[in-house]
Amino acid sequence: MHWQTSRFDIDLTQPKVMGIVNVTPDSFSDGGHFAATSAALAHCEQLIKDGAHILDIGGESTRPGSPAVPLDEELARVLPVVREAVKLGVPVSVDTYKPDVMRAVLDEGADIVNDIWALRQRGALQAVASHPCCGVCLMHMHRDPQTMQTAPMDGDVLPQVIHFLEQRIDAMHAVGVARARIVLDPGIGFGKTVAQNFSLLARQAELLALGFPLLAGWSRKSSLGSVTGREVPAERVSASVAAALLVVERGARVVRVHDVRETVDALTVLAALG
Repeated sequence: MHWQTSRFDIDLTQPKVMGIVNVTPDSFSDGGHFAATSAALAHCEQLIKDGAHILDIGGESTRPGSPAVPLDEELARVLPVVREAVKLGVPVSVDTYKPDVMRAVLDEGADIVNDIWALRQRGALQAVASHPCCGVCLMHMHRDPQTMQTAPMDGDVLPQVIHFLEQRIDAMHAVGVARARIVLDPGIGFGKTVAQNFSLLARQAELLALGFPLLAGWSRKSSLGSVTGREVPAERVSASVAAALLVVERGARVVRVHDVRETVDALTVLAALG
């Protein structure tokens, strides 16, 4: 199993760790720590030293209730980091839903568009389809970041998530995007209750039945805090590593994490089982 991206054909035979680089002042876990370009690039380099296989750079927080960031501000945050990060020798993903940002970062050599809206914003589908080979991660989100947790989903979320992802896959195929470019993300925490998030983990095999690689983003999420009692995101490292191990054991091929070194070590132990 491979993930075709702009510059890399990523071999997913072994799970890959995607390191989070938040170039924002207000992300839920590390907002403001890496907002300066120099700090963000130093963080990129450290994540690679820690074993990250992919970098995921984001210029707008998508925590529940977070306000939208103007286009020019997001570009000013992200572009200087992407220009340098693409020189570091690993695939670079950009976490954005804005078509203008997608086009700009792809022009700078970014490899992957990681979109919480699954290319539903006007022009986003075309921005990715017009690129010859960039990778894309299609994520399920209920409502929007401002309202998703004030009115989360009802009932059994798995068939709803599967139906949504099937629709987005069809939309990608309709504009000629090859299936090798697509990875799916069920959107842990994006408009779902704690119980619903864990149901997606327990029944992950049903998501894999769609036939695409799965990316999972449990790192430091509030659902982990709810079951462990750890209210501060930075105190959820152990729970995050446990969640990463569980999703990989159940077939996820990419884990998006803050704590790269700890996750890489845990997955190395898992791999030693053969």
